[in-house]
Amino acid sequence: MKIPANSIFQEMQLMSVEAGTKTQNQLPIQGASSTEFGNLLQSAIDNVAGLQRDAASKVTAVEMGDRRVSLAEAMIASQKSSVAFEATVQVRNKLVEAYKDIMNMPV
Repeated sequence: MKIPANSIFQEMQLMSVEAGTKTQNQLPIQGASSTEFGNLLQSAIDNVAGLQRDAASKVTAVEMGDRRVSLAEAMIASQKSSVAFEATVQVRNKLVEAYKDIMNMPV
């Protein structure tokens, strides 16, 4: 099984294009945008969790000597899940920072 080296980058570009299309073509509706953001965030977290499960299963298969999974596949899956997790943590940090900035604004 060959894993494309730049598939994560392509997924990020696709998500960026989709997000840009939605914000340019639709007027924000009270409540709808927060629901869409929540769904998008939940989808991203689920994707990271799936990558972590996949990486763990491949690493376990390599450790058990399963010849169907190569060491390279396990390492790539592990790195993909690591990069996705780090990106999620950075997004979380930016959201917390923005929340703190908003809460510290004078009314």
